[in-house]
Amino acid sequence: MNRLAQKALRQGFEFTDQDFSRLRELVYQHTGIRMADNRRDLIYGRLSRRLRALGMHSFRAYCELIEDGHEEELEAFTNAVTTNLTAFFREAHHFDYLASTALPELMARKQANQRIRIWSAGCSTGEEPYTLAMILLENIPDIHNWDVRILATDLDSEVLAKASAGIYEQQNIQRVLGERLKRWFRKGTGAHKGKAKVLPQLQELISFRKLNLMESWPMKGPFDIIFCRNVLIYFDKPTQKKLFDRFANILDPKGHLFIGHSESPLDLTDRFTLIGQSIYQRSK
Repeated sequence: MNRLAQKALRQGFEFTDQDFSRLRELVYQHTGIRMADNRRDLIYGRLSRRLRALGMHSFRAYCELIEDGHEEELEAFTNAVTTNLTAFFREAHHFDYLASTALPELMARKQANQRIRIWSAGCSTGEEPYTLAMILLENIPDIHNWDVRILATDLDSEVLAKASAGIYEQQNIQRVLGERLKRWFRKGTGAHKGKAKVLPQLQELISFRKLNLMESWPMKGPFDIIFCRNVLIYFDKPTQKKLFDRFANILDPKGHLFIGHSESPLDLTDRFTLIGQSIYQRSK
């Protein structure tokens, strides 16, 4: 038994190389995410909690449960292995560009039908789509005359429930400053004392939906703007290429794609042009 297996056994469960390899393949099969060798402790930590909850005694038995397609546990498995790191106004230059450039150009182009569609792909606990809603409401003076919607999707049903509720701890709203904080949040009371809740005006613009990017997409588009930031880094290059092409297919011909600073479509497809810091426009 190797050192890592001995360590895992002391923690409560034997966790062999075969278990880790099998679970990595299941993660890829169900999410498209490639787990690196250094994610072994993460996989053990998150899934050992599932074993305890189910009263199981081995990762081998747990793998068999997932391979059998146990629907309820597949959802819990997916929720456990996905990473949800987000914040309001994260990578603020994206929202600055949206407010100063992309949105005014879009409004001028869409005067005829006054329809705007934005997709937050991998929305996690909702900070990104709520930030987008703030930008829209602050920069479209007659927004009540426009048909504006934000689709917010994620693979993890638990974070989607939190996003839909729109209730956040004080530390989660530290990047929302001054008048913006007063305008868009209300202090929690009773059971939610010490927390803050987004105003209904923000929630009304957003539809939260569960979606696996690797599966079929029920929406037809076209979208004017897609935010998919720090999501593609978890996929291998062939999967990234496939997703970039799918994003291009569902984007408006002049639509914008906002991605993470470690992500780029330029070596994978010729369908996007770089126009700003991790900001792309569909070119084909």
